[in-house]
Amino acid sequence: QVQLVESGGGLVQAGGSLRLSCAASGRTFRRYAMGWFRQAPGKEREFVAAISWSGGSTYYADSVKGRFTISRDNAKNTVYLQMNSLKPEDTAVYYCAAAAQSTLATIRLDEYDYWGQGTQVTVSS
Repeated sequence: QVQLVESGGGLVQAGGSLRLSCAASGRTFRRYAMGWFRQAPGKEREFVAAISWSGGSTYYADSVKGRFTISRDNAKNTVYLQMNSLKPEDTAVYYCAAAAQSTLATIRLDEYDYWGQGTQVTVSS
């Protein structure tokens, strides 16, 4: 079992930056691919970024490519999402997720087994 706890969300003006963190419990964290997803009001949950177990490969949604960076520190059981040049359309609840059956980065929501409770990101115009 893995527990994920996100932090770092908040209110920021357009053009600003935030760094989300996701702390994971369990010694097997380093074996899992990790991802970030987001869900805006009235919309489906969507993929944002993913990272392989080693951090060697990453994927990004087109909407965030060049602005967001996913990284991980396996010694600290933590994955990060650095968000720069934020836009109002980035406003959503952001969720961290772990893919227990995969070491490779994946964009597929149904391949993630564990989810955090989410952290709100609000970008004002």
